[in-house]
Amino acid sequence: MTTENYYLTLTCPNRPGIVAAVSTYIFELGGDIEEAQQFDDKASKRFFMRVSFSCGADSKSLKAGFIEIAKRFDLTWDLRAVKDLKRVLIMASKLDHCLVDLLYRWRIGELPMIISGIVSNHPREVYSSIDFADIPFYHLPVTPETKSKQEVKLLKIVADAKVDMVILARYMQILSDDLSTQLSGRCINVHHSFLPSFKGAKPYHQAHARGIKLIGATAHFVTSDLDEGPIIEQDVTRVTHGDTPEDLVRKGRDLERTVLSRALRYYLHDRVLINGATSVVFSD
Repeated sequence: MTTENYYLTLTCPNRPGIVAAVSTYIFELGGDIEEAQQFDDKASKRFFMRVSFSCGADSKSLKAGFIEIAKRFDLTWDLRAVKDLKRVLIMASKLDHCLVDLLYRWRIGELPMIISGIVSNHPREVYSSIDFADIPFYHLPVTPETKSKQEVKLLKIVADAKVDMVILARYMQILSDDLSTQLSGRCINVHHSFLPSFKGAKPYHQAHARGIKLIGATAHFVTSDLDEGPIIEQDVTRVTHGDTPEDLVRKGRDLERTVLSRALRYYLHDRVLINGATSVVFSD
């Protein structure tokens, strides 16, 4: 019998019997659980679970049979065959270090996804040294006068390409509240962790002027509250008085690349569940 690998994620009000019901269902279908993680959030009284398993049943049958359990425990859930890759749209500006890193990790198979397109507020010529292969490229220049029209075009690209997640790979434009709302839970951004202490232009230079000893980067879901969405991943590195602003920028680029790729990898493997203003991340 041919088997498929699946990811099952769920959240619900916590109550006894959830794990038993899920594991019994998989067992009775001849499935083999390879990894199971769960979290009981005492504050919200909600339960979160991720199960990776293999099974001979097809995805349609698995979902149909699981409906009764979902109703019984009031589950918000998703079940996906691992082979059904998620579709990602990458947005970037002139700072291309995150874009290049994501493309590299995708090419070597580290990030299993379908790149539906690359969107930039700068023309293709800005990225002349980067091989986009046959990935569609969309130039959407943004000015105060064109911003709303370009966001409409962006939403059309997302809909037409059936995009699951939009990645802001150092995209240097602020999304409108309306666009942020429409992409809620479907858009990830990365920024320097100085926020909100060092907002505005040249944050690393501001940090250097204040004698900062630690710099970092944060990947989070985008919300209408700027840079305050549920956090997925963070990392830091130490700096000293001997580091110049340019050194901080260089070290910051490394952190941004690493943090964004980790956050995206977690998402692609269904390891991230939003929990109100925060998130549950089942790390690998």
